[in-house]
Amino acid sequence: MDGVDAALIETDGCSIFNPGAHLTMPYDSTFRDELQSLVNGDYRKSNLIEEQLTLKHADAVNKLLNDLSFSPDQIDLIGFHGHTIMHKPEEKFTWQIGDGQLLAKTTGIDVINDFRSTDVKAGGQGAPLVPIFHHLLTKDMELPIIILNIGGVANITWVDEDIDNLIGFDTGPGNALIDDWVSSHGNFTYDADGKIALSGNVNKSKLKQLMSHPFFDFPAPKSLDRDAFRSFVNEALEGETLQNGAALLTAFTVSAIIKGIENLPKPSGTCIVVGGGRHNNAIMSQLDNKLSKKVLSGDLVGWTGDAIEAQAFGFLGVRSKKGLPISFPGTTGVPFPMSGGKYYPVWHEKE
Repeated sequence: MDGVDAALIETDGCSIFNPGAHLTMPYDSTFRDELQSLVNGDYRKSNLIEEQLTLKHADAVNKLLNDLSFSPDQIDLIGFHGHTIMHKPEEKFTWQIGDGQLLAKTTGIDVINDFRSTDVKAGGQGAPLVPIFHHLLTKDMELPIIILNIGGVANITWVDEDIDNLIGFDTGPGNALIDDWVSSHGNFTYDADGKIALSGNVNKSKLKQLMSHPFFDFPAPKSLDRDAFRSFVNEALEGETLQNGAALLTAFTVSAIIKGIENLPKPSGTCIVVGGGRHNNAIMSQLDNKLSKKVLSGDLVGWTGDAIEAQAFGFLGVRSKKGLPISFPGTTGVPFPMSGGKYYPVWHEKE
């Protein structure tokens, strides 16, 4: 809920020719609060919030192009994820807000969005969708390899030489629970550098209680709603200080990641971390201490860690336009590789 990431990428949907510039445009506190209320179940202003969110994405696109002296005519497609409000794949339901038609009209660029619905309707988890992008990013690396993305939810991709062996799944919470805790118990939007967690102590019995959640017994592929652990976590956090609560949630995030990695089919020597969580020193140091493999930030292997997700959805937009698969049995549990997304062309502007 921190803002919009936009990235320029040159791709044919099968190869990555040039991951280009990127930017982040933070949300103002008023809009962030409105978005939070929608995620929390107040749907009265959902149409207005969706419009505002779409226009903020248009602003991000326009700023990125202006910074690069690009015109909309030079861009073929926008891959537009939007924002997940509710995700219940077990009920064949997922809801991402974001008006593809409005974004196309506002930017003058064709748009593909709604990447997850086709997968979910076919019985898949609808997430994660980035593993095929990770597969291409690692094509010149020693395999197998693990890509760990720590966003609001954490997910991993396990890559070896054969695309048919691609595995991806959500491991558990990422930054979301920590962010929500420190914002509701202090004047913070997130735990910068993990400093709050590092100043606290972990209640190990409560950590064991959190790791008893039934999600961790489900086989992969599996995915999570951002707030899937909400009531379970609130009970465990009862009476904790700001620092100790942050420490507990950080340990919970790391423990869930480690449990997910332990269930992979064969060991990998390296785990590359992307997403906002790689900036959290508490998370990174715990991973480094507890995993029997090399833990590296994506930036150290030449990737732009803050741009990976934005790049991935640009890439997925191209695959969608070409009818290429974006989800796979090993990543979302669909019965066969399938494409997805809805296409919103800008008819007259492109002619």
